[in-house]
Amino acid sequence: MTPGPKTSEHLVEARKSPIHGMGVFALERIPKGCRIIEYKGQRVRWADHAAEKRSHTELFHVSPTHVINPKRGGNIARYINHSCAPSCEAILEDGRVHIYALRAIRPGEELFYDYSLALGRRFTRDDALRHRCRCGASRCRGTLLDVPPSRRTQVRRWTREAG
Repeated sequence: MTPGPKTSEHLVEARKSPIHGMGVFALERIPKGCRIIEYKGQRVRWADHAAEKRSHTELFHVSPTHVINPKRGGNIARYINHSCAPSCEAILEDGRVHIYALRAIRPGEELFYDYSLALGRRFTRDDALRHRCRCGASRCRGTLLDVPPSRRTQVRRWTREAG
């Protein structure tokens, strides 16, 4: 059996982020393609959370009916912030979510992946603003939501108008 890619969980730490709340930062250089950390937590039914009127950015979908809730049995992966120009990507493998480096990450650099949140319906202006992006990337789409190309100009206008 061929061993899987090495995990570099020991190469990251959580601390205050200049972007939003807590973030995850590289302690050493992380090479492109490295599996950094598993997104851990309790698997729960999405239906138990979907009706709540708050943001669900910490919940990670692993199937049409279940999510990972990192508030129960989770790890520091829950603090990886969103960016429209991510350094990492989240990949679902055999029902588990792993975070991989899209490029080499420097020591001290904050890790990001693109949340591309889906609401299961056409989102509104209020939805886009409730999930407003703070990444500051030059091609920022203005929201954590998955925005189809046909709506990107509209969403950028909404976020600009909201200040």
